Amino acid sequence: MTKAGYKASVAKEEDSTRRDSRRDAEIAALKQQTLLAAALTLPVLLLAMGADMVPALHGLIARSIGIETSWAIQFVLTTIVLAFPGRAFFTKGYPALFHLGPDMNSLVALGTSAAWIFSSVVLFFPALIPENARGVYFEAAAVIVTLILFGHYLEARAKGRTGAAIRHLVGLRPKTARVEKDGQLRDVAIEEIRVGDILQLRPGESVAVDGEVIEGASNVDESMITGEPLPVEKSLGTPLTGGTINKTGTLKYRALRVGSDTVLASIIRMVEEAQGAKLPIQALADKVVAYFVPAVLTAATLTVIIWLIFGPNITFALVAGVAVLIIACPCAMGLATPTSIMVGTGRGAEMGVLFRKGDALQTLNDVKIVALDKTGTLTEGKPELTDFVTAAGCDSDAVLAGVAALEARSEHPIADAIVEGAKRRNLSLPAINSFGAVPGYGVSAEVDGKLFNAGADRYMRKLGIVIDALEETAGRLAREGKTPLYVAIDGELAAVMAVADRIKDSTPEAIRAFKAIGLKVAMLTGDNALTAAAVGRALGIDEVVAEVLPDGKVEKVEALRAAFGPIAFVGDGINDAPALASADVGIAIGTGTDVAIESADVVLMSGELTGVASAIALSHAVMRNIKQNLFWAFAYNTVLIPVAAGALYPAFGLLLSPMIAAGAMGLSSVFVVSNALSLRRFKSTPREAIQ
Repeated sequence: MTKAGYKASVAKEEDSTRRDSRRDAEIAALKQQTLLAAALTLPVLLLAMGADMVPALHGLIARSIGIETSWAIQFVLTTIVLAFPGRAFFTKGYPALFHLGPDMNSLVALGTSAAWIFSSVVLFFPALIPENARGVYFEAAAVIVTLILFGHYLEARAKGRTGAAIRHLVGLRPKTARVEKDGQLRDVAIEEIRVGDILQLRPGESVAVDGEVIEGASNVDESMITGEPLPVEKSLGTPLTGGTINKTGTLKYRALRVGSDTVLASIIRMVEEAQGAKLPIQALADKVVAYFVPAVLTAATLTVIIWLIFGPNITFALVAGVAVLIIACPCAMGLATPTSIMVGTGRGAEMGVLFRKGDALQTLNDVKIVALDKTGTLTEGKPELTDFVTAAGCDSDAVLAGVAALEARSEHPIADAIVEGAKRRNLSLPAINSFGAVPGYGVSAEVDGKLFNAGADRYMRKLGIVIDALEETAGRLAREGKTPLYVAIDGELAAVMAVADRIKDSTPEAIRAFKAIGLKVAMLTGDNALTAAAVGRALGIDEVVAEVLPDGKVEKVEALRAAFGPIAFVGDGINDAPALASADVGIAIGTGTDVAIESADVVLMSGELTGVASAIALSHAVMRNIKQNLFWAFAYNTVLIPVAAGALYPAFGLLLSPMIAAGAMGLSSVFVVSNALSLRRFKSTPREAIQ
């Protein structure tokens, strides 16, 4: 391609700064259109209504330029307003009407066209209009367009603020970084960093890309990613996340993920996708709007017909019909849901709660029970070997060394605890052969010519190994909240050991918060029943489901859903992925596996269970906000359409001006957007939920 004269480059995702620039340009264009429309409308308004405000002005206009000339000037200026600043209403509104899908642009186009056509007929063909009805309403058409443009400008500015979270996240990325090349440090653009590059990070600087510390020690502020305020210690081998801020020491780190593969880029992508999501409640609003606009057209037509029959003149009928069309524009209905979603998901991202799927915002609001995995969710996920009791005649060190050797081949957190326990005793691990694992049960291998089996009591029973000699000891350990495991050698019971995983400090507070907002709490675990019951009692969990095999979690989730209603499942491991996918809302601990995160609807970047309570509270706040917006939009239109149609005229002689209708319609949209923006102040915490 280069030989053919074409240069090749790596395709890049659209830069967020460019999107912001485009949005700013749209806002600037709306501002210019509004100012132009206002400048042209002001003389029209003075010519048309100045006489009402200053009676002497009527005579002055009549003597200086004449009423017909005044009307002609209004015609020219109004026509310019409609043809240029207001052109979009016609180019969008009429095609939608002709395709039998009328929208708010159709209502504005019909209303302003009616006022302009009637006034033009009065000006150019006065004989067609009864003498007592001759009057022009050019100012109504011009003012309507100006006010609605102004409302759109205010909406655009307010909606621009809904993307503040995205802009904040994008702003976390530094533009350049200090990279070590051939023994020299030089500043390079962030886009030029490649996996494997060595970077230097000084105090106060932002981490450029995801990496791993290879030299130095420091504290790093990760609050902008996780929502957790305390800095995290970083030293040799610990991971760094792009966008976080180095606080104290100087670090050297190796780039592991760059560009769109970084955690920060993934967060931005998740938030953008969630903000563009369509909630089920939006589908209902869209369906109502689809019937609402034709109903408004019908109401406007009936209004004109009724007042032509019973009203004072044709002008009165026209004014009432135009007012109905304008006041009923469903702009606020269209804004009610998407603006709340944008602000809510953005606020969630700032709190470390990522909605990977936007509809989880609504589904989470309906959840009745939260089911929790134990290891890594309720607990630290770092179990320790606490007890090792051998059967009579067995050497404790030899048995522990043998079982640690086979557990060293396993990826389970409990296996790590056993290996660490052997290391603390300074034991050498023997070589093994024929390693095998049975998920949910245990592991086996040949050690020094002997067959070792290690696992839960159900594994021993499956193998036909008698555990009576140490069963009472295992029961005691389980009642203490520890997880007992058995070791057998050549088919004979050799030892029982216990592993304990410390409950996270935030777990009790989170569970109290769940209960405070009326949720049932369940725990699903592969632990034996005694251990699970002890943990459940300590934490006040309502439903404890123990000895669940990995492939049985989905069945248990479905059983809990049948018993209590919509369910949220919280987990962090590979074996949690099916349950996360099958629950109404799957919530993954962000410190867990990629598979779990990809299967979830919501991701908690902090890894703390309190984030679940925050996510549910945010869901409640967003849905409450959407319902407020929809109520305002629908109630507003429902109440004011009869007023615009002249319902108050017989009793009070009051008819709503189309200009006032246009202003009121614009204020409705601004109110909805402003109400959505109030979600930016959401600060609910589990502690607040309890209180």
